[in-house]
Amino acid sequence: MNYLAHIYLSGNNDLLKLGNFMADEIKGKSYLKYPEEIQKGILLHRAIDDFTDHHPLVSKGAHRFFHELRHYNGVVIDMIYDHILAKNWDKYCDVKLSSFAEEFYLLLDSNQHLLPEKISKVVPYMIEHNWLLSYADLDNLTRILKQMNNKTKHETQLHKGVDIYLLHQNEFEAEFKSFFEDIRAFCMKKINEQK
Repeated sequence: MNYLAHIYLSGNNDLLKLGNFMADEIKGKSYLKYPEEIQKGILLHRAIDDFTDHHPLVSKGAHRFFHELRHYNGVVIDMIYDHILAKNWDKYCDVKLSSFAEEFYLLLDSNQHLLPEKISKVVPYMIEHNWLLSYADLDNLTRILKQMNNKTKHETQLHKGVDIYLLHQNEFEAEFKSFFEDIRAFCMKKINEQK
């Protein structure tokens, strides 16, 4: 799961969304220095990652990328799943994706002081290029994956993941639909347990 799914799965709590969004940059127990609701978002993010990493449908989908992309297959399946979510957004949310994205960007802008430095530096670029909305378009997704090639330790061609997705599009979409039902139920339960 990438940014869009993590934010969506946080429900309607702004601080939970914020914690979930920035969680990758918060290591170990350093999350304890944040306000309680942000802590809950960070822990929710970790639970989502663990659930996703161990889900058989996600493993099945990620395996299709393995021959071409090796251990970066997990990165690509996360991006592909955000694409499928964005493309089918109206099936999951009553708020238009453009409005959802705009509301989240305003949330980020008004809480810059809470964001880790690395995330804070990315936010203006994210807003300028409207990442959350751009996931719906395959050309944009290809461009993002090409940019990510420059940030990996080894030479990669992550954008080839889009071609693999298109070859198996029906399977990916069916797997995502089933998986997303599972993870939505999982997150609802987790959020209720945190109250």
